[in-house]
Amino acid sequence: MKKNNKLFIIIIVVFALVFLGACGYLVYKNFIIKSAEDAYNKLASSVVSQETTVPTLSFENENKIDKEYADNPVDFDTLIEDNEDIYSWIYVPDTNIDYPVVQSHVDDNYYLDHDIYGNYSFPGAIYSQVCNSTDWNDRVTVLYGHNMLNGSMFANLHYFEDRDYFDENRHFYIFTPTRKLTYDIVAAFVYDDRHIMNSFDFKDDKVFKEFLDSVKNPRSIYSNVREDIELNLNSKLVVLSTCVNYGEGRYLVIGVQANDEPTE
Repeated sequence: MKKNNKLFIIIIVVFALVFLGACGYLVYKNFIIKSAEDAYNKLASSVVSQETTVPTLSFENENKIDKEYADNPVDFDTLIEDNEDIYSWIYVPDTNIDYPVVQSHVDDNYYLDHDIYGNYSFPGAIYSQVCNSTDWNDRVTVLYGHNMLNGSMFANLHYFEDRDYFDENRHFYIFTPTRKLTYDIVAAFVYDDRHIMNSFDFKDDKVFKEFLDSVKNPRSIYSNVREDIELNLNSKLVVLSTCVNYGEGRYLVIGVQANDEPTE
């Protein structure tokens, strides 16, 4: 009887330790996530001019340039001093997506779990891999970001699942030290978990054309597509990729470059 009591007490103690450890891990994880979010918010407030706003372009005039140079709200000199891997900034209006874009030349997935300062971080950063150039002239560029429960990183891409939201939000923007790139959002849909850049040879016109067709006609019941945007062999796509909310696969929001303006 005493042996049974001792065993029962040991089991309770073990479960209690496991429970406390799990709670401690969750508290630590939430603290790290909150710290990362605060760091990114602080960064944005210090390097992005609050006086410069990105205009919402109408579909009819989006390809017109009203002045020789577009405004660039991002202080890239400060950013690059902190980390030379930072090469651009992405902004998606009406979302929390307002982040620097990085690429590591040491480890393709380094920024999956590191922030832009090189610190270990659950949220990671918005990043591309070395299979993509950093000049935004590739036929297809893929950016990765976590689907964070607190709505940070690329979680807000899931807003585009709603048809009304998709219809009302047509663009996202990418800034470089010398350029402002405007992208028309062509489609948003659930895709499989293939590595897009490793699965397709986009230098092959036929392969690229087939991929463009799949963007306009995705095999997904969870999809929104703009029929009034045409894609062709001269199109330059940016694929914003994050995890789905359930199950397997990736959620993609795909834009085609509509305007490329030099900045001051």
